[in-house]
Amino acid sequence: MSEFDFGGEFVWFPTPEYINGSHVQRFMQAHGFDSWDALHQAAIEDVGWFWDAMLKYLDIEFYEPYEQIVDLSRGKPWARWCVGGKMNIVHNCLDKWMGTPQQNVAALRWEGEEGETRVLTYGDLYREVNRTANALRSLGLGKGDAIGLYMPMTPEIAIALLAVAKIGGVILPLFSGYGAGAVATRLADADAKAVFVADGAYRRGRVVDMKSIADEALKQVPTVGHVIVHRRTGIDIPWTDGRDHWWHDLIPQQPPSAPTERTDAEDIIMIIYTSGTTGRPKGAVHTHVGFPIKAATDMAMGLDLRKEDALYWMTDMGWMMGPWEVFGTLILGSTMMFYDGAPDYPGVDRLWQLVENHGITTLGVSPTLIRALMAHGEAPVKRHDLSSLRAFGSTGEPWNPDPWMWLFQVVGEGKRPIINYSGGTEISGGIVMGNVVTPLKPAAFSGPNVDIAADVVDEEGRSVRGQVGELVIREPWIGMTRGFWKDPDRYIETYWSRFPDVWMHGDFAAIDADGQWYILGRSDDTIKVAGKRLGPAEVESVLVSHPAVVEAGAIGVPHPVKGSALVCAVVPAADATPDDALVEELKALVVQAMGKALKPQDIIFVPDLPKTRNAKVMRRVLRAAYLDQPAGDLSALVNPEVVEEIRRIGRERR
Repeated sequence: MSEFDFGGEFVWFPTPEYINGSHVQRFMQAHGFDSWDALHQAAIEDVGWFWDAMLKYLDIEFYEPYEQIVDLSRGKPWARWCVGGKMNIVHNCLDKWMGTPQQNVAALRWEGEEGETRVLTYGDLYREVNRTANALRSLGLGKGDAIGLYMPMTPEIAIALLAVAKIGGVILPLFSGYGAGAVATRLADADAKAVFVADGAYRRGRVVDMKSIADEALKQVPTVGHVIVHRRTGIDIPWTDGRDHWWHDLIPQQPPSAPTERTDAEDIIMIIYTSGTTGRPKGAVHTHVGFPIKAATDMAMGLDLRKEDALYWMTDMGWMMGPWEVFGTLILGSTMMFYDGAPDYPGVDRLWQLVENHGITTLGVSPTLIRALMAHGEAPVKRHDLSSLRAFGSTGEPWNPDPWMWLFQVVGEGKRPIINYSGGTEISGGIVMGNVVTPLKPAAFSGPNVDIAADVVDEEGRSVRGQVGELVIREPWIGMTRGFWKDPDRYIETYWSRFPDVWMHGDFAAIDADGQWYILGRSDDTIKVAGKRLGPAEVESVLVSHPAVVEAGAIGVPHPVKGSALVCAVVPAADATPDDALVEELKALVVQAMGKALKPQDIIFVPDLPKTRNAKVMRRVLRAAYLDQPAGDLSALVNPEVVEEIRRIGRERR
């Protein structure tokens, strides 16, 4: 294991404005804690106490109370929560707010790329969800039926998601950029009975056909009997009579009230698929009392999202952050913001314009997005009034310090915290996270989420500090996936097989001398050169500090002597000259920062790095393309065309 020295000093300190009235302060005062550390220790020593207390704090209402908060009789991997409890999370998102002042508060604000805007109050959303639930029931759909969502980020996708949950169905969120094969695989695996689709979507001024892709996929999914189509763009689309229904014909005339299905707390609410390197996608199973409660807890205790706040997280409903935003904001009584379009179209200031126009208080971004926007300088930011902003959230991939500081200083004016957030689909949210009551360093996390018994361990499973190790979790939590759909053995093998009764997440992490945590990328992205093990983010941070580099991806490739050699793919800045001289300059920069042993074997210039829609750099795809090997499942990539370009460059360079 390598010694870890990310460096950096604390740059943000909590002020009374952030601490006073915060969710953390209120929760600690209610339970007699005087520090975050004391609260966290109590929460992980007695997970039952914590989650019982948190359900009460969030005012989660049950139709019938639970008899036992947590049942570990089948072992930690198969923990069951709120045993005997009857509930439906939609009751806690919408129903319970009716008849209160909250029903007139904005639940969802929306803007389309073309400029159209809509606002739905809690009352509006409640009625639209009820109409949609009635429409689903009129088609013979009900409890336990899996229903896909293949739509862009319009209000209709939130309405559909909540309506499926309201009738006791199983939500299947699908990335709006998927091709037919990826859609078919997921719908078929879950035995889907119906799917919501849009005719198309707008992307950088162009219309992207979605209905034709869905139709192609459904040739392979005979279980789907109904397709509900939202007219988003008005393009001509193929139609199958008897199966296809227009949203505007089926739903608006339905009654605005509908009963909410009483479900067990542990009934399945959602299956979210994550792509694997090989094999079929993994379907993470989530329940009514699991995923939504974890989402709301993280928003409250990490982001400090209050009722007066408006959250915009740049996401797609097919990524867990989409359902996370819907459930978390509504449980807390806050406002969610959706934008359906590119964040830099038609101008590079579109994101900042959204903040100003919609009064966004909490903005969720990715490091990749910020690296792209900072290339345009400060002027696009300064054109807009961003005074509504209280905090940033960030997830998707590790930060490099330079773009983190740009966001903090230029957009945040050196006073707004960047709440780093890292976890996963199977977590229902975060393992590690910042918060508003402890200081922050660039690119760092304050520590584990309040509910997570996280640790960093060496190859023998022993706790380590000051060096890189594996990120693990020692106790179960309420949002933990209930396994992989139809594949319990794969779930155990993936997370529980390395160390007894310990969840190994597959991330590379480190904790510095000040107790700040760092996520350094997937541990299967780990590069080991001549016995020295390092995370890609360490090298990438060095490279992107050079003004000629916009983005970088570091991979390990086979070497006959060292075991692995370091190869870096670099996206050059627009005004850079990508030549041999720059290659040598960048190699020298890495040597200066990391030592001669880690001098890159090669640096290649690429037009882009392979990324998912949520801006995760897919290093395993980068490595496979460079080595001219099979790249595995590419269905989640937003830019699959770069894979062949990297493959061509790799052939020329090797």
